Amino acid sequence: MPVQKPGRRLFHFIPLDFVRRKVSGGGNRAVVASLSLTSMIDFLVVTVVFLLMSFSASGDLPRPKGVTVPKAENTLDMLEAPVVSINGSQILVDGLSAGNTRAIEESDRLQKIEELFNLLKNKREMWARIHGNDKPFPGVVVLQVDQEVKAIVVKSVFQTSAYAGFPNISFMVDSITKASGK
Repeated sequence: MPVQKPGRRLFHFIPLDFVRRKVSGGGNRAVVASLSLTSMIDFLVVTVVFLLMSFSASGDLPRPKGVTVPKAENTLDMLEAPVVSINGSQILVDGLSAGNTRAIEESDRLQKIEELFNLLKNKREMWARIHGNDKPFPGVVVLQVDQEVKAIVVKSVFQTSAYAGFPNISFMVDSITKASGK
């Protein structure tokens, strides 16, 4: 058999013409494929509406169940800072457990909360590693405190945050809209 030009060879030498045309790709195929754009447009509209409904430009954070923060008239938008949440007997930093309030409530004295101190200190060190010495450390922490928490617990968290290098404390509150007639 002589050397031939490379190409498709399977069933190439079949004597029937209609079989040869079908096998070699010469069949009548539609060049234009129809595509219904209606379902694709519906999908994109639903996705965009969902994203717009779930997006919050003000930076509101979801609150744990049972946490009622105080209300205030003069408020600012949320800052990018660690959120220390105190509800019931738990202390959380960005959702991670950072201690318990029972020892403070039982002793009724200011105390340094070691777990909270260590977590905040680690966050400060992480910030320093990421940003280096290019910009000064803001030292801001946001306290999300339930209205039922004792003042001694809030003071202890406040003091522990300051010891950990976060002297600027902001409190999370619900905004009261001012009446236009006043």
